[in-house]
Amino acid sequence: MGPWVRCCGRCIALAFIVALSGCASLLPTAKTEVVSGWNSYQDAVRALGAIEPYTATRSDVHALGLDPEKSPTITVLHFADVLQRFSAAALQKPEDLEPGVRDCLRAGKRCSGYAIVAKKLDSDRVGSFWLDSFNFRREIVTTGWSVDALLVFVDDLLVYELIGGQPTVNQVEVRRNPLGPLQGWGDWLVPSLR
Repeated sequence: MGPWVRCCGRCIALAFIVALSGCASLLPTAKTEVVSGWNSYQDAVRALGAIEPYTATRSDVHALGLDPEKSPTITVLHFADVLQRFSAAALQKPEDLEPGVRDCLRAGKRCSGYAIVAKKLDSDRVGSFWLDSFNFRREIVTTGWSVDALLVFVDDLLVYELIGGQPTVNQVEVRRNPLGPLQGWGDWLVPSLR
């Protein structure tokens, strides 16, 4: 055996050892983020909570960075969309509603809203690289936060706000396939039988 062959053999062995030792880092990761200026759920709630109904105007809301033409977190709602956000039972008894919702009902088409959805989620596949690669066991850990808010306007005056969401997202999804890569063999056979 020549020196070239021994050198190649050592390089392959070294690469194999490095691959085995760092296999977990070879698992895929994913990130879901609706881009916003907020770094956490608390930041979002603090910013949205600073907006005062019956004091703030649409331009005040836009000045805080909540402009639907500049932010992908905002969906513009027309009157019918705003009504769908409230239960039919509540709408039948307007006297029990918040003043802003009552004013929206009275205003009809002059009422509109912003639905704000911001989130930041990280998904990591953890566990054994080999079990994951050969589809025997796949574990996905998702962490992050999400916030949902509703701002209701009559003309350009903010009359109602509602803030909610998930301050902490921590989900673990585990999929087990005892047959590994052969688990979906039935799906492979079906197209060939047609």
